Amino acid sequence: MIINVDLPLSKDVASQLKAGDTVYLSGSMYVFRDAGHKRLFASIEAGKPDIDYAGETIYFMGPCPALQGQVLGSCGPTTSCRMDKYTPYMFDTGLAAQIGKGKRDKASIDAIARSGGVYFAAIGGAGAIYSKCVTDVQVIAYEDLGTEAIRRITVKDFPVIVAVDSTGKDIYSR
Repeated sequence: MIINVDLPLSKDVASQLKAGDTVYLSGSMYVFRDAGHKRLFASIEAGKPDIDYAGETIYFMGPCPALQGQVLGSCGPTTSCRMDKYTPYMFDTGLAAQIGKGKRDKASIDAIARSGGVYFAAIGGAGAIYSKCVTDVQVIAYEDLGTEAIRRITVKDFPVIVAVDSTGKDIYSR
């Protein structure tokens, strides 16, 4: 069964999603990866966050340039564990969901469950398919980082799997 979910992800909807569910996301989310996280976290530590991520979904991805007729080029997920050092703080301060690929560390899973959030897995190698789901893209911050800038994308029927649900159940440890 496929579950259609509109973003932003509400706590009520998040609580109904179970590890292993297939979900199609529609709405807006932030996208950035390692360098964007590092710079954002520095702005948070300085007391002046460059974006408000409360209630938001962050997709770990650095897009390829768009080809003619595309809104965004190939946009497959990057490995999530590289962002684990930022994850507990971000969920504890309001982040609703993350999208990436691969397992998460215990501290991240505990923070996802503690906050009632969700971690979605996107399919590695499916960047060309994901790009067809993107209907709009805007650079929000750190344009100088190129593909690692913070962007806001709008998606329609973006396929993901619930990898860690709001109770901490994890598809990787079944």
